[in-house]
Amino acid sequence: MSLGTLITVAPTGAEHAKADVPQLPVTLEELVATAQSCEQVGAAMIHVHIRGADTKPSLDLGLLKATVEALRSETNLVVQLSTGGSVHDPESDRLRVLEAMPDSASCTMGTVNFGDDVFMNRWEFIVALHKGMQERGIVPEYEIFDIGQLASLKRLLDQHGLPAGGHVHVDFVMGVPGGMPGDAATLVAAVNALPDGATFSATGIGRTTIPVMFTALGAGGHLRVGMEDTISYSRGVPVRDNAQLVARAAGLAKIAQRPALTPDEARKLLGVHI
Repeated sequence: MSLGTLITVAPTGAEHAKADVPQLPVTLEELVATAQSCEQVGAAMIHVHIRGADTKPSLDLGLLKATVEALRSETNLVVQLSTGGSVHDPESDRLRVLEAMPDSASCTMGTVNFGDDVFMNRWEFIVALHKGMQERGIVPEYEIFDIGQLASLKRLLDQHGLPAGGHVHVDFVMGVPGGMPGDAATLVAAVNALPDGATFSATGIGRTTIPVMFTALGAGGHLRVGMEDTISYSRGVPVRDNAQLVARAAGLAKIAQRPALTPDEARKLLGVHI
């Protein structure tokens, strides 16, 4: 069991509209300010989706590069870009994300129903992402939306080798309509199916945030929180900002006697080059 807790903040995502959630950070300035405030209260890594000038999800490579550069210059956080984009983005644009050269990037291990949509991740695309990160020295975080995707991860590692950095880290995304439920029994089953030596973070969507957070801490795992995953702090109470969610996670980690890792400690855990 790790002595500390990696806290990742996912501040924006691709699902919520700025018009509906005014406190959502969508401009580069808002994202940098969010990253700084979250680092101050315990975040070590930031999982980034970007938005265009119209506030809609974007995979514009120039903006991605500018975002990575700004976050590196203004924070010490591990910068992780999403290769998921939105459910409508083509594979070519999602692969091109790696050209922005983040410290880390997501690699979703299978196709999943995503509410009323389908989040498509073909095997050939998964392999291309894995190899693209190996070639560039980008550390992947394998996103797991359902337990069967762990079998795909083992197949990927067996056929194509360990990721850049040599360490396998996954994020269990739980509570998505169409994916695995966000409850303790499911998280324990998923942990038991991890590849040997792997570490994990867990994300609870919406009302599953709290049970997933408690279970992950008890199981020796790490935490991802943020407004990508929930816009309610408690029943009927909207999230004020991302730092509020990070501070709660850091407080629970401290109570669990596994205080938040610093960004440099997170780099060591994940195998990110310092």
